[in-house]
Parts: sequence; C-alpha cells; structure tokens
Amino acid sequence: MPPEDVVRIELVLEKPSIGWYPKPTVVIDGRGQPAQWGRGTWQVRSGTTIGVYLFNRLWRFGGASLELVDPLPTTLTYRAPLFPAGNGRLKSGI
Repeated sequence: MPPEDVVRIELVLEKPSIGWYPKPTVVIDGRGQPAQWGRGTWQVRSGTTIGVYLFNRLWRFGGASLELVDPLPTTLTYRAPLFPAGNGRLKSGI
C-alpha cells in the first residue's frame, strides 16, 4: 500500500506524426525510466520533478521538465519537437 501522499498521474507522451522517433525516457526525481509513446500512469509525490527526453544514439534532445506542486495535476502531456533538435513541451492538463 503506497503512502497517502503518493498519487497516480497520467503521462501522455505524444510524438510528431511525421518521421521516426526513438522511445522517450521519463526521469522522475533524477531516475531515468524507459517509456513508450502513448498514455501511461506513474506514482508521484508533491515536489517531484518529472522530465522527459529523447536519445538517438548520437545526442540527447527534446528535453522538458516540470516540478509538481499541490494541487497535483491528474494529467501531464509531453510533446516531442518536430525535428531531432531543440526542446519538447511538458504541460499540465490536456
């Protein structure tokens, strides 16, 4: 049973409709976890920093991060950049 201050949030990982993109890596409080494109749920606490980035064997790109504060959002949406350079967008809500 998780502690009471832990909640589940939905993380929606969206890639552009054109091109090939590597699978994203989700970073929660400094610990990277491989992920899939689409919807997933994660357990987090208030004050947790969530980040997402892409890695294509040569360089890291599409980085975005967000610190969660009360009230915690129920959904976060990550949008990858159109080209394999630059930053992605991570925002609360859809």
